[in-house]
Amino acid sequence: MFYNERMFDIISGLTTKEKLEILADAAKYDVACTSSGVDRKGKKGFLGNSESCGICHSFAADGRCISLLKVLLTNHCEYDCKYCINRRSNDVPRTAFEPDELCRLVIEFYKRNYIEGLFLSSGVYKNPAYTMQNICEVLSLLRTRYRFNGYIHVKAIPGAPDELLSRAGYLADRISINLELPTSESLSKLAPNKNFNTILDPMSKITGTIASDRLAVGKNPRMERSNINNYLAGSIFNTSENMNNSIDGSSEGYLTGHDGNIGENVLPAVSSTESMHRSFAPAGQSTQMIIGATPETDLTLIRTTQHLYQNYDLKRVFYSAYIPINEDSELPSLDTAPPLLREHRLYQADWLLRYYGFHADELLSESRPNFNERLDPKCDWAVRHLEEFPIEVQTAPYDKLLRIPGVGPKSAKRIVQTRRYTSLDFDILKKMGVVLKRAHYFIMCNGRMMYHIPIKESYITARLTDEEHKDNWKVVHQNEKYEQLSLF
Repeated sequence: MFYNERMFDIISGLTTKEKLEILADAAKYDVACTSSGVDRKGKKGFLGNSESCGICHSFAADGRCISLLKVLLTNHCEYDCKYCINRRSNDVPRTAFEPDELCRLVIEFYKRNYIEGLFLSSGVYKNPAYTMQNICEVLSLLRTRYRFNGYIHVKAIPGAPDELLSRAGYLADRISINLELPTSESLSKLAPNKNFNTILDPMSKITGTIASDRLAVGKNPRMERSNINNYLAGSIFNTSENMNNSIDGSSEGYLTGHDGNIGENVLPAVSSTESMHRSFAPAGQSTQMIIGATPETDLTLIRTTQHLYQNYDLKRVFYSAYIPINEDSELPSLDTAPPLLREHRLYQADWLLRYYGFHADELLSESRPNFNERLDPKCDWAVRHLEEFPIEVQTAPYDKLLRIPGVGPKSAKRIVQTRRYTSLDFDILKKMGVVLKRAHYFIMCNGRMMYHIPIKESYITARLTDEEHKDNWKVVHQNEKYEQLSLF
């Protein structure tokens, strides 16, 4: 347990509520999953269930919490990562939950309909093995003693023994290891206690174990994606191009040395009693990168993201805008605004990689390595490739329709289905869900554009920027307060 030794920096005598206030606040900078990704019905004798799209981070109008309890097991940390509020050199109140204490809290909150699941992370107390052992004890108690059948997302500790990572994977629904930063140079500068090998090696083993577990029950070893990808020959999930070299083409600094052979590198098995015949991390594996703490370009970030999806079959890559909380010469100044709009654009670009058939080097280039933050990445790509437009919606194939700004997977499918029986016009497209205020610059219906406009980058960019001005303002100004709503 946490209190047996080295109590010089752990506050003793705190109530569970006081611990929760400290440890929930300390966890707010860790980006959680936005949906569980796993369906699990209720079982007789167990408490809770999980819906694949049922875990979200919001509160209902009547005050009910419909989210995960996002909390740290402890905010004590042996590491001194310069960007982290819980780093060793910071003078902050330190505390820790006892495993059973946290379990009781989760169950009581679940019974009161405050939460639908648990998102558990931790600072590194003593060493990675000791910390991961305590995390696994929490998970084991929840699944066995308390019969909790709800959703659990756990952050694994890089450097922990394989046996503990395997145990956590069978007890949790999703497991993740934070990459933190996209290059080894930045990681060594800001997180001197971490390195890519200790992060990527367990990430590779978790990937292999998920794949092996899926194969054992007759599933595809790779994680399920949208059916959309079945129609996209160039999807990053079915391409055979070699992405095992350095992402930027250079010989150092980026993710290298991991071939991503799905299913060949696996974690050791755990006892049947511990796994309780559960699937290994059925909601997959994810990671997080911090945006804005270091000078990497958007191109570097999305190349790293593409590499992670292709070679580690991650379910999601999350981006966290850096919030200046520590004063350090290696970090942006404390008065620097968090890059919220940039984070928003990277999430949109991530969506294009996963569901629209785009590749990182299509969206950006060495000559233009950053997105135009005033435009969404799809529009930004389109205005830089006007030679491909306007596209005739009456005849264009599905993958071409997906590249039109304002056309999504559903509306593209409706276009393909409807044009078999009737001639399309702009009114029909609008009823199908096509966002014409963006799409009309890039499409034709039966050889005719909606308006007579010049097909020029400067003109279209100016008009689209004006259209998005209000939404961009909301992204920046409606998310200025970085607070988790208190449960009290």
